[in-house]
Amino acid sequence: MSRLARASRIARPSISLLRVPAKSLQLNSRFIFKRSLATETLDEETKAILNAERFVEEVDVVIVGGGPSGLSAAIKIRQLALAQDKDIRVLVVEKGGEIGAHILSGAVLEPRALNELIPDWKEKGAPLNTPVKKDKMRLLTKSLSIPLPHPPQMSNHGNYIVSLNNFVRWLGEQAEELGVDIYPGFAGAEILYNEDGSVKGIATNDVGIDKTGRPKDSFERGMEIHAKMTLFAEGCHGSLTKKLISKFDLRKDSEPQTYGIGVKEVWELDPAKHEQGLALHSVGWPLTYDTYGGAFMYHLENNLCAIGFVVALDYKNPTLSPYKEFQRYKHHPSIKKYLEGGKVLSYGARALNEGGYQSIPKLIVPGAALIGCTAGFLNVPKIKGTHTAMKSGMLAGEAAFEKITAGAEGPIYLDNYEKNIQESWVYQELKEVRNVRPSFHNPLGLWGGLAYSGLDTLILKGRVPWTFKHGGADYQSLKPIAEVTPIEYPKPDGVISFDLLDSVSRTGTNHEENQPIHLRLKNGQKPQLERNYAIFGGPEQKFCPAGVYEYVDDEASPGKKRFQINAQNCIHCKTCDIKDPSQNIDWTVPEGGGGPAYVNT
Repeated sequence: MSRLARASRIARPSISLLRVPAKSLQLNSRFIFKRSLATETLDEETKAILNAERFVEEVDVVIVGGGPSGLSAAIKIRQLALAQDKDIRVLVVEKGGEIGAHILSGAVLEPRALNELIPDWKEKGAPLNTPVKKDKMRLLTKSLSIPLPHPPQMSNHGNYIVSLNNFVRWLGEQAEELGVDIYPGFAGAEILYNEDGSVKGIATNDVGIDKTGRPKDSFERGMEIHAKMTLFAEGCHGSLTKKLISKFDLRKDSEPQTYGIGVKEVWELDPAKHEQGLALHSVGWPLTYDTYGGAFMYHLENNLCAIGFVVALDYKNPTLSPYKEFQRYKHHPSIKKYLEGGKVLSYGARALNEGGYQSIPKLIVPGAALIGCTAGFLNVPKIKGTHTAMKSGMLAGEAAFEKITAGAEGPIYLDNYEKNIQESWVYQELKEVRNVRPSFHNPLGLWGGLAYSGLDTLILKGRVPWTFKHGGADYQSLKPIAEVTPIEYPKPDGVISFDLLDSVSRTGTNHEENQPIHLRLKNGQKPQLERNYAIFGGPEQKFCPAGVYEYVDDEASPGKKRFQINAQNCIHCKTCDIKDPSQNIDWTVPEGGGGPAYVNT
């Protein structure tokens, strides 16, 4: 049996035969569940079940996240181990039901890191089937499409239009063949620490707990994974990474991370309108000049087309809906002409890092390191991050292998990783374009940003003594709703544009219904009602690309509202955790295997 198949059958301590007393709990847990508080009201038998000893796996390296960086790190370690006949056990845990299920990106792949990691990737059948043949860059007005000079960073000669989740599945197969243990459907929920404060590993969450916090017949205790080195590869704004950053103050010498939200559809086009190898980018309409963002359309093989829209999360108008901006964008004459006669196949969304060079935190702590998008290696002007994520994983893998095989005692500290990545082409690339994204923070907005970006990318190439700042965290940027003009969006036509819940149905999203809500309110509903709704008009209803959040009439208090969380809709984009102006929403992992099941994204 393959490791990928075996992972779903790994032995975990199960107590499904224990009967749980039927006595109900009176818990205020509609929106939040905390074990430490709930256990005070549980009977002793149930407490014993919930706190049963966890099964422990001992490995050399545990990697949290089965995306490009995590799998690249795993592959690199095993390549080195096999080459030097060393026994190094590497384990990857992935919260998606299978490798690639939660992966979504544009995506145009620059194969630089792949060429280094797996030089014979073509012979091994990597799904890079569509070389970019034509680049187009456009400035859109409501009715016009104006050609723009193509920045050198956006030249895609030698790159490939790909489905990133298909590519990641292939990477998972390569890792498996090298002896990497891959456990899909296991959500990393807790960081474990040694007595000296160093990272010991991670624990996966318990499964089979109902909404009240009581174990069901299917309850299984989570498992602990102890490792000499833990690599966090959770992607943008990882739920464990944010805790590690806070605990060790890893951002004390960097700018705050700034983010965007990307929404995407995959279409099957009319063959007469399909231009295989076309990479089209646009800025401007429908966004206003003071909102950073843009759109892409990539024509893959088999008449497939990836089309998407990115909005920076430092936007100011609380009535802005990234999803509805995307639906409106598709009706632009220069875009709609491609989509007419086609059909939409899938939908998805995710947050992405836009901070770049100046927002990279300290990458290492005793026993652990940050790699890939969880550290923020996206190159915004290139609109690419897979190659930099992969390279960071490779460098971390090399550093971990070096330390482990050298017999390092005590908590492993990957200072060799931080040194090597700072001297790599990843940092070179990000440093050169460090001022492009923050240059859009100027009184002229889009126009000033385009002017400076053109000067910087064509002439200066980052060789300047200054580094611009981002201007604060994204959640601080919203204006009160009384100070803005509400944005009116047209109704979707059901042909080119679609109702949000129709789109969510195309994500394959599923969560076990009777489980604690993974979208937790740190301080109850009060911040949502008294600040978010009263001052900002409830922006969660707008920025969430899956219809998770609503303000509805409170039947118990006529004339008032309550904050409703439809957690089953969640597609794990993390936007709520980033943009919530009260910073009251805490995105945590649901049961492993829950969430979207993306196809061709």
